Amino acid sequence: MAKGLIWATAEDLARNRGRVLSLYRQILRSLNSPDLPFNFAARLAKKAEARAIFVVAAEERSIHNIEDLIGTGEYALSLLKKGQLPKYSLST
Repeated sequence: MAKGLIWATAEDLARNRGRVLSLYRQILRSLNSPDLPFNFAARLAKKAEARAIFVVAAEERSIHNIEDLIGTGEYALSLLKKGQLPKYSLST
């Protein structure tokens, strides 16, 4: 993302679309892991929380904030794949 100086252009957003969708799907799939200590209701709540975060973040237009959000999502995904929860979750 380097076309716009501070604000993302339509090209910048389109370039990251596949990466963000992939990250979103991987996070939702990881929340189904049997390694996580969740019952069915807690899994649904965590998935709803992840969807809400992605919906709110979709409105972001700052290049630096978008990069930070993607980095945070990748970090959270790495923890979920290890069977751990991110420490600072919204509902925990």
